Amino acid sequence: MFETLKNAWKIIDLRKKILYTLGMLLLYRFLCFVPTPGVDTANIASTINNISLLNYINSMTGSDLANYTIMAMGITPYINSSIIMQLLCVAIPSLEELSKSGEDGQKKIAQITRYVTVGLGFLQAIALTVGLKANATGGFFGLITIGFCLAAGTALAMWIGERITQNGIGNGVSLLIFAGIISRFAIAVAGSVQNLYVTISNGSFGSVISTLAVLIVSLALIVGVVLVELSERRIPIQYAKRMVGRKMYGGQSTHIPLRLNASGVMPLIFASAIMQFPGTILAFWPHSAAYKWWSTSVSPVSVLYNVLFAAMILAFTFFYSSISFNPAEMSKNIQQNGGMIPGIRQGKPTTDFIAKINHRITLFGAFFLAILALLPSIVYGIARVNLPFAASSLLIAVSVAVETMRQLESQMLMRHYKGFLK
Repeated sequence: MFETLKNAWKIIDLRKKILYTLGMLLLYRFLCFVPTPGVDTANIASTINNISLLNYINSMTGSDLANYTIMAMGITPYINSSIIMQLLCVAIPSLEELSKSGEDGQKKIAQITRYVTVGLGFLQAIALTVGLKANATGGFFGLITIGFCLAAGTALAMWIGERITQNGIGNGVSLLIFAGIISRFAIAVAGSVQNLYVTISNGSFGSVISTLAVLIVSLALIVGVVLVELSERRIPIQYAKRMVGRKMYGGQSTHIPLRLNASGVMPLIFASAIMQFPGTILAFWPHSAAYKWWSTSVSPVSVLYNVLFAAMILAFTFFYSSISFNPAEMSKNIQQNGGMIPGIRQGKPTTDFIAKINHRITLFGAFFLAILALLPSIVYGIARVNLPFAASSLLIAVSVAVETMRQLESQMLMRHYKGFLK
């Protein structure tokens, strides 16, 4: 990674893109400290701490939701709008035709997505402000002002992400999420160092061991996530030779790469949202018997919660793999292109072979995600030590960092090709 950054820094064009990206990320983090007028921040912080789902969302936004700055919703409305537009392009024929009409159609779809983002951001801001009782004045105009400020923050975040994608190193929206996660992680590290200094000054060395244990576990997790994200299972493909006119084509060997964690972070997000949804609903009736039972028996450190959480991760991993990977289609494409897997007959045997490998990889990825999600609870149950990050946050941060390094490498490779052709 450091070698990639070093080589990219030597290239003037890439150096400008890196500096531009860092400047836009710095601007985004500055905007995250701009307060929203007419907000009761004390009431918001206490409410978010009592509702697990909001606390989870707050960890993904770098504590901007708890502070209720103009970037409280971050880039979330833009992501939701993109998903809505993708679904509408399938359901509405006119939008589907527009999406298939080339670059001009894609620009129109992107423009519609921006409008939907601003409108959805305003509605979400109003609903979030009413739900959290964040309006300090309690008046209608105060509520509208807060809604406009949060919608404007979402529009700014969307604009910054698009500028990074076009003029920077790319992957702008993911880098904004990455910046929020890393900022929260940096705050947690700074707090741990400060507490460690205070305890050592008071003559107590018990926290030194726990801090070193957290550091070792964190580094081991990061190394493990990087190895899994970069690992892949390669299925060899041999293409037959064929005559086209007077020329011989084919005969080369290649492979199909299958990622060990092809599902990414989606099973973690789905499972976390479902596990936190009942507690979020019951939190509106804090004195009910159901809420008391859920908070004591199904707490994040309880055995029942972790068993259900792991089971949902396994189920969502296989479900996501079943809808995103089609062995029959892959086998058909291999056969149509004159290829075959050495030692495996074409047709159904190839489909069964690919499906078998995919099931094994999916099982490994499911257990990897389950262990990654349960490790903070296991560490807390054994050593009573809290890790400074959630499993989904770590996986997103590492995935974005790895993808950014790949983009830098591809841009350096394209630049070398252009230089060679010139």
